[in-house]
This record gives sequence, structure tokens and C-alpha cells, in this order.
Amino acid sequence: MSKYVIGLDYGTDSARAVIIEAETGKEVASSVKYYQRWKDGKYCVPAKNQYRQHPLDYVESLEASVKEALSKAPEGTAANVVGIAFDTTGSTPVLIDKDGSPLALLPEYAENPNAMFVLWKDHTAIAEAAKINELAKKSAIDYTAYEGGIYSSEWVWAKMSHVLSVDESIRKDAYSWVEHCDWLPALITGKTKPTEIVRSRCAAGHKALWHEKWNGLPPEEFLTAINPLLKGFREHLFEKTYTSDTKVGNLSPEWAKRLGLTTNVVVGVGAFDCHFGAVGAEIKPKTFVRVIGTSTCDIMVVDCHSRAGGNPLNKEGIAEQVRNDTLKLIPGICGQVDGSVIPGLIGLEAGQSGFGDVYAWFSKFVNKSIPELTEEAEKLPILETLIATDWLNGRRTPDANQLVKGTITGLTLGSTPAMVFRALVEATAFGSKAIVDRFLENGIEIDSVIGIGGISLKSPFVMQTLADVLGMPIKVAKSEQACAFGAAMFAAVVAGVYEKVEDAQKAMGQGFAFEYIPNKENHQLYLNLYKKYQVIGKFTENL
Repeated sequence: MSKYVIGLDYGTDSARAVIIEAETGKEVASSVKYYQRWKDGKYCVPAKNQYRQHPLDYVESLEASVKEALSKAPEGTAANVVGIAFDTTGSTPVLIDKDGSPLALLPEYAENPNAMFVLWKDHTAIAEAAKINELAKKSAIDYTAYEGGIYSSEWVWAKMSHVLSVDESIRKDAYSWVEHCDWLPALITGKTKPTEIVRSRCAAGHKALWHEKWNGLPPEEFLTAINPLLKGFREHLFEKTYTSDTKVGNLSPEWAKRLGLTTNVVVGVGAFDCHFGAVGAEIKPKTFVRVIGTSTCDIMVVDCHSRAGGNPLNKEGIAEQVRNDTLKLIPGICGQVDGSVIPGLIGLEAGQSGFGDVYAWFSKFVNKSIPELTEEAEKLPILETLIATDWLNGRRTPDANQLVKGTITGLTLGSTPAMVFRALVEATAFGSKAIVDRFLENGIEIDSVIGIGGISLKSPFVMQTLADVLGMPIKVAKSEQACAFGAAMFAAVVAGVYEKVEDAQKAMGQGFAFEYIPNKENHQLYLNLYKKYQVIGKFTENL
């Protein structure tokens, strides 16, 4: 009988489950379920950059998507599912009590946004992130060194510090915190107590200041300097982290029954969606993978020996070595973490805080659909006077700054919505080039670019503009569910179908749908416009 694995991908708006034949990579069935409370606009205040999600949205979509996918699969599939793995957005953490329950699942906090998961794009913790950066630069050890040297308001310590500061009511039960990608495997294996939760190397290394060189998380005195309300949290968290080829446990009897599966199903360590998406897109060294959606996340992997920064050190040697290693680190990205993408390789992460969100905002602003705007904009020549920046949701990389704002310059009485839309598309491409340039300037070779996600498959205009700006061909992954496919690949490894994820990629990979080739003339025009984009960006940031 064939063996099957389930990959679960939790995005910003919905969860999707795919059932994959482990030996061939054939998609057997899939299901997408939207978060109902999120869809209704609950717990969010966009004007204040507050975006929260209720844990019940995650639980309900898990059960509904898996059961629906199984109902579409051939008879007997459920009995032969051998592995499950999750990817989620991140950093999307939540405060938990002593039993590991997200506070919003307790009756007294059921409607309290501060007791819920703080979504990746929540920017309410800008002041807390600034405090972390200030302290890190004064410390003998810069704990942000392996996270690009700049801590972001999108990441866990800033968010947890913020919700504790603004809401006294949750403090008595706030015992620890957990990332979304760690909570789901813990939930369905019954290992939810803080001491039992198996923590993702991906999440901890890129967002939680975790590194082996300082024995895991920063020390208590650093965390309490961020916020005295964080006292005791380190003791209730973790020292070790695990790559996604690691088994968390087996499906618990409760969840086996709820999902219609068996307790023989093995559950793997989770990770962030973009990292699993890169695996699903068959990433390898020198490949630049762009997960393109509401925001973008860019992933690369490099050989550990060329970027790892030396051997593990004793406590006495840490401070000096970290300072020395900083010279080898890539500044202003979202971290470089051993094993965060593929075990044995250093994972590099970057990205843009707004991409598809920029187009969606403008579409609502002018009350025209994105397809309408696209049809009009792609007929226009490259406009050398109308230039925008892409920072409408702040800047993730290079050099995180959630205080910067978007800019549109060169407007006249003759400017049309299509012209502005084209400028915004070009701006998101310029922001992408800034990330590529940061990697290249730091000695990271790129010999191929891969796009995954909805925009890469559905918007030739955006993708051709991106190829023209970068001056690089872009392959588009065939699978619409590359992130879920990456999760399924790791599920197959954890279940013992494959020895390592590279083997799963070769057997289960779906290849590419098409490729965008850059127009040389357009590329030269865009190089000049990119210089103007940089000037306008500096002006905007300084202002």
C-alpha cells in the first residue's frame, strides 16, 4: 500500500491541508479553510497596526481542512497516513499558562486580543523592539548578531514584552510563550506543557535571539532589562532547539479520533511557512527563493563551513568571538541560522513587510480591482518620473525599520490610478532588488531565482517587472501549495520514508511551471530608476 503524508500550511488568512503520496509526491487531495473570526475582522485594529488571531481559528481550521481533504481522498488513505508536519506564519507567538494553554482558551481571556496569537504583521511593539536593539548594542554580547543585527517589532520578544506591558489583567496567568509553529505539533501530540514543547530551530534562531554560543536564549538579566515583566520567562522556556527532521511524537488518541487518523501518525517539528516553502520549491545552495504573497519572505541556504563562524565556545570565549564573527555575518537581514531550512546548511532569511498588501491597499483606495489595474498598467511604458517606495507596512529588510512610511513622488494632475499602480509594482520590485544586492554585497552567490506563492503564479505583470528589475530569470514553482509541500516533505522524513529532506525533495518535487526572462532594455531603464528609488528612500527615512 502507498504511504501518505499531510502537509499543513497556516497562512495569514487560512489554513490548507494537502495529502501527498510520499513515494511519488503526487497530490491526492487538498482543502483550504479560512479563519472565521479573522475573516470577520475581530480583534484587529489596522489603524494601530494591531493584528491578533484567536487560537480557536487555528484549531477549527485544522480539524476541518484535514477531514475535508481525507473525504476527497481514495478510500483507505487515512489508514495509511504516516506523517504530519506544520508550517505557519511567524513570528506569531502567544502567552501560555503553566499547562501550556494559550491564554485566550481560558474563559476569562476568551475575548482579550492580548491573550491571543500576535500575528507576524502586528507592529504594536515598535518601542519594545527599539529597547532590545539599544540594549543589545550596549551589551558585551550583541544577541542580535545572528538576526541581522536589528531586532524587529514583528518578532517574539518585542511582542511578548508589549502585551505584558499594556495589559495587567493577563500577567497572573502568563507563565511562558509559544510560537504558532511549535504549538500545533504540541497540541496534536498532547505535549503542550512548557517543559514538553519541542521548539523549532527555525523560529527560535530567526526570531527569539537563540544561539548555541550563548547557551540558547539570552540570560535572565538581559531579558529583564528589556522588561522586568519578563522575569522568570527564560526558566520556563527552553535551551535546546530542533530541526524539522525531528519527531515531536505520535498523534494523540484524542486528535487521531478528531482527524480520522491513527495514532501511528508521526508528527514533526514545525517551522515558518517561507522556510518550508523554500524546501517545497526544491531550494539548494545558490538558489534565491521568494515566497510572494501579502508580504515576501526570501530564503537561501549556504554551506555551514563557509558561514558558521567558528566552533562552539566556552563561556569565557563567547563575547570576543561573537564580536569577531559579526564581520562574517550579513547585516540587516532576518538572520542566519544553522539548520533552519535544511539540516546541515545555514538558512538565510530576508523579506518585505508589504508586497501583495500594497496592491490590495491601492485597489481599495481607488475602488478598482487588481486585475483591472493590472490590465491598464501593463499597457503603459516605464514611467521615469513617477516613483514610489514599498514601505507602506514598514521595512523588514534590508535593515528592519517599522517606522518608515510609503512614498509616492512625481504625481501630476495627469497621473492616473494605473500609473500609480505601476509605480507601486515597480517599488515592490525595487525593494526586492535591495535585498538581492545585500546578499551579493556580502559574498552570497545567486545563480537562480525561484518564485512561489499566489502572486508568482497569477500575475505575469508583477513577475515580469520583477525579472526586469533584478535582471535575472525567475522560475515559478509549479505547485500552488509549495509551503504545504515542504511540510509534507519533512513529514515523509520524520516518518522514515526518506533519510533526509534532500532525498524527499528529489522524489516529491513538482518542478517548475514557467520562467520569466528579463528584458535587457527594461533592465537598463530600471537601473536608473532604482537609483532614484534609493534617493527617495533615504529622504523618506530621514524625514
